[in-house]
Amino acid sequence: MLTDYIKAAMRRAKYEIIEDDGTFFGHIPEIQGAWGNAATLEECRDELESAVEDWIFYSIRNALPIPVIDGMDINPDFEPEAVECEAC
Repeated sequence: MLTDYIKAAMRRAKYEIIEDDGTFFGHIPEIQGAWGNAATLEECRDELESAVEDWIFYSIRNALPIPVIDGMDINPDFEPEAVECEAC
């Protein structure tokens, strides 16, 4: 399901060429903070996909909401456990 979610997110990606340096910039409007920038469109797509993966793991780790894309809801349906700090 995670792979399907990432593929669906990547289909929503928007790309543009940065006029100043000719690089490609890509982002997914529903996933704020995940973006890619590279010399070629293919490299930009790869960078963006990696950023989306990182963003998903960060969101899960920090109990942040993940937007539903194409009907796919990958939000955990459990409450994160509180972890006791032995050194505290």
